[in-house]
Amino acid sequence: MTALGAVFRPQLPPERLRGVVRLADDVGLEELWLWEDCFREGGISAAAAALAWSERVRVGVGLLPVPLRNVAITAMEAATLHRMFPGRAVLGVGHGVQDWMGQVGARAESPVTLLREHLDALRALLRGERLTVSGRYVRLDDVALDWPPAGPVPVFAGATGPRSLRLSGAAADGTVLTAATPPDGVRRARRLIEEGRAAAGRGEDERHEVVVYLLTATGPDAADRLRAELVEEGLESVPDLGVAGDAGAVAKAVQRLVEAGADTVILQPTGDEPDPEGFVRFTAEEVRPLVP
Repeated sequence: MTALGAVFRPQLPPERLRGVVRLADDVGLEELWLWEDCFREGGISAAAAALAWSERVRVGVGLLPVPLRNVAITAMEAATLHRMFPGRAVLGVGHGVQDWMGQVGARAESPVTLLREHLDALRALLRGERLTVSGRYVRLDDVALDWPPAGPVPVFAGATGPRSLRLSGAAADGTVLTAATPPDGVRRARRLIEEGRAAAGRGEDERHEVVVYLLTATGPDAADRLRAELVEEGLESVPDLGVAGDAGAVAKAVQRLVEAGADTVILQPTGDEPDPEGFVRFTAEEVRPLVP
């Protein structure tokens, strides 16, 4: 079965999160994803609160920008969430928006190298290994977690370009694709991910989950809101991007992404969504029954 979820967008103030999380848990939403967008809301702090306010919903963070984070801190925080809320935290890391990284003095000369070093060290630490590493960006001297997760946990990577997609296949357990990815883009991403997996000797028994955001608008002004956001993002010329309409239209758009290679589809409301709680209910109660 395709996993389905929704995004709590950081354009909403943090104090709105509690009500959305509790509703998501009540209506049976499978996954609620959060963003660590500069300079809005912290990903780990928001995820910890969301997990504590809920009992069932999985909480994803997509993405934690690695230029902002020492890998030991990322590992400590990830391990803490996984031990307190087993099986419910889903964490992804990525390059971060380079302009934002530049604003805080954290722009990396080689974002792909940094992400590779971070992924390798993070996954090893979460496996309970003791590391001494002297990389270009990641340096650790006899570091191990006192409280690693009790079992294996997946680490996702956000990727868009060919090098990053191959890297995700080689060094991550899953890939997060942005809402700027149409079905043909998902097919292309899958091919590149598989190339990376093959080059790294990753076995077919190692599942690699692909998560795709789907820009979604529903309600009487859905088409206008969707169009406005695509124009604002410079994506209005990309075919088959986003969906506006009722649950049936949204379910068909989800299915197109699944047929292209997505395992999980996360509905992303427009930044001006007038009813975030209603959007979560729509996802769980109207779209979910239509998605096999």
